[in-house]
This record gives sequence, structure tokens and C-alpha cells, in this order.
Amino acid sequence: MKLKHILLALLTVTIWGVNFIAVHYSLKTFSPFLLCAVRFGLAAIPFVFFIPKPKASWQLVFGYGFFIFVLQFGLLFTGLHLGLSPGLASLVLQVQVFFSMGLAAVVFHDRPSKWKIIGALIAFAGLAMVAIHVGAGTTLLGFILTLFSAMSWAVGNMFSKKVASESSLALVAWGNLVAFPFMMVISLCLEGPESIVTSFAHINAETIISVMYIVYMSTTVGYGMWGFLLNSYSTTVVVPYTLLVPVVGLISSALVLGEEMPLWKIIACIIIMAGLVFNQLEKQVREIFSRLSK
Repeated sequence: MKLKHILLALLTVTIWGVNFIAVHYSLKTFSPFLLCAVRFGLAAIPFVFFIPKPKASWQLVFGYGFFIFVLQFGLLFTGLHLGLSPGLASLVLQVQVFFSMGLAAVVFHDRPSKWKIIGALIAFAGLAMVAIHVGAGTTLLGFILTLFSAMSWAVGNMFSKKVASESSLALVAWGNLVAFPFMMVISLCLEGPESIVTSFAHINAETIISVMYIVYMSTTVGYGMWGFLLNSYSTTVVVPYTLLVPVVGLISSALVLGEEMPLWKIIACIIIMAGLVFNQLEKQVREIFSRLSK
């Protein structure tokens, strides 16, 4: 990747890592599905009135919106609501890297090299530490839902490459338009009108700032930049950068929310970062092993 695109990827994962803090504060006021509906509605309107639909079939745009937004965030927000901490959720969600690489190999024949696979496995060891330390009860359910959220993100990445929109912002806006009615209906049916009225009655400045960050920074800016990168490079080159999301998520959760940072979390972060370095410096790694084998 070009240096400017590496910096773009780093900016994207930083925005997404901090986003877990915004979700944490937003869920103090909004129920999970209502928060999703608000997020999708504000991210779609008014943009869809000014930005043409991507030049792709409705089926592809629908698939992108359904998997990236409806399933991913519906499951993720519910997992957070049920007790999974923001820092841990940011770690668990990165299983999508492995799902994405596997799906890319099947769908696009975008097969990762053995070195990228090794790098992914190193990072997976860090994620496995999270699974080992997740507690029982509602937190376990939150962990499972977040795993399914990661799978949805990976499937959505495939739709993003299929659409190959010239404007990543257009894909994000129209994808959110697809997701909005789904989440509004789900919120009405499962959370009820009374919960919706109560949520809006208790909005405060903290909630407004958090929701604005989720909508415009994480969704519009973050997914806009991510779509551009996916359309510019191979999936196996781009998706490993999301392994840095939990590092940002854990550090920001510790600084802002006072989330504990025991030794195992620090080790997990180091292992994940090592896997990413191994993955991205494939050429240098090959050269080192070649010299050692001589």
C-alpha cells in the first residue's frame, strides 16, 4: 500500500477503536436496536437525496446494507448491551479478518500467501486469549453475538468489493438506507414504542455527542474510507489493519472508562500487533527466512 493509504487505514481503525466508547455512552440512553435505527437513519438522510445510488444492482446494495449494517451492528450493540465490555468487544470483532480472508479466497480467488496466513494465526492467538478470559452468563452470550457480528462484517466486505462503487460515500449512504427500516421495525417489535419514547425523553448532551460520532465519524467517514481501500487493494492486504482496532479500543476504554488492563490484555494486544506486522512486512520476512535457510 502507498504511504498515504496506510495512513488512511490507520486513521480508519483509530476512528473505529474510539467508536466503542461512543457506543457505550449511547447505550445508556438508547436501547440497542433503536440506537442502530437512529444511526442508520441519520447516516442515510439527507445524503441519499443528493448522492446517486451506486452503479450496481439493488441486490448487491441490499446485501451490503443488510450484512454490514443490519446484522453486524444489531448483533454487536446487543452484545455490548448484554455485558461485553467495549475493549473486549473491539478485540472479538476482529475475527472478521479471518472470515474475510477465507471468503475472499472462495469468492474472488484472492488467496493469501502462507506468510499472511501465519501472520493471521499469530494474531488469532491474541484473540484466543480473549475467549479464554471471557466470563460466563450474559457476557458469554455477548461474546457469541459479537462473533456472529464479525462474520456479518466479513460477508459485507465481499459485497463491498462486488459493488466496487466509484463513490464509497454513496455505498455507505444507500447501505444505511437499506438498514434503517429493518432496524426501525425490529426496535418497534422487540423493544416497543414505550421504550422508544422513553429513550428520546432522556436524551442529553453526552448522548447527542456520542451518536454524532457514531453516525458521522464511524459510519460515514470510517466506512467511506474503508470502502475506498477495499476497492483499491486486495482484501488480504486491507483487512489485517482492523487488527489494530482492539488495540485502540482497549487503550481508549482504559483511559476514558477506566476499564482494567490486566497483563493478559496487554499480552493479547502485543500478539495481535505482532501478527499484523508479520502480515504486512511479508517481503522482509521472506528475505530473513531465506537468509537463515542458506
